[in-house]
Amino acid sequence: MTSYFRPAATLLLLMTFLTGGLYPALVTLLAQSVFPAQANGSLILDKQGQAIGSALIGQSFSQARYFWGRPSATAPYPYNAAASGGSNLGPTNPALSDAVKLRIQALQQLDPDNRALVPVDLVTASASGLDPHIGIAAAHYQIKRVAKARKLPESVVRDLVESHSEPRQWLIFGEPRVNVLSLNLALDAYSQAARP
Repeated sequence: MTSYFRPAATLLLLMTFLTGGLYPALVTLLAQSVFPAQANGSLILDKQGQAIGSALIGQSFSQARYFWGRPSATAPYPYNAAASGGSNLGPTNPALSDAVKLRIQALQQLDPDNRALVPVDLVTASASGLDPHIGIAAAHYQIKRVAKARKLPESVVRDLVESHSEPRQWLIFGEPRVNVLSLNLALDAYSQAARP
C-alpha cells in the first residue's frame, strides 16, 4: 500500500507545481511582456492615468450629447460584467417586441426630425450584454442628434466617427464598427478643446 502512496504524492506535488505555479507564472510573464494592455483588461485611462472603462466592455450612455451603444440585458444594471448574458427572449416573444418598440420610441423622442430607419444594433442587446461597439450605420444614425446637442457642425462629428471606425477583425470577421466609449471620449476632448 505504501508503495503506491509515495509515487502518487510525488506526482500530485509535481503537477501542482507545474500546473498551479510554473505554468500560470510563465503565461502571466509572457502576456505582460508581449500584450500588456490586453493582459490588464484593455483599460482606457484618462489624462491622470485613472481607469475610466475598458475597450472590451460597453457603458451606458443616455444623454443626447453622447452616442448610445447597444442595449444591455444584464442584471441588476446594464453592462454588468459579472452577469454577462443575453435576455434569452426569442424572436416570437412579445416581451422582446415590446422592448424593441420602447427603445425605438426613446431614440425617436430624442431626435424627432430623424426619419431614417433605426439600425437594429441600437434596439437589440448583444448575446453578452457587454458589447462596446455599434455598427457604422448606428453611429451615422446618431450624428445629427449629437451634433445638435453639442452645438457642433455635423461634419466635425462625422469626421470623429470616421476616425474612430474600426475595420472587420482581421479583415474578414464581423462588420466595421465604432467603439462607443472611445468615440464619446473623443467628443468630450474635442468639445473641451473648442471651448473659448
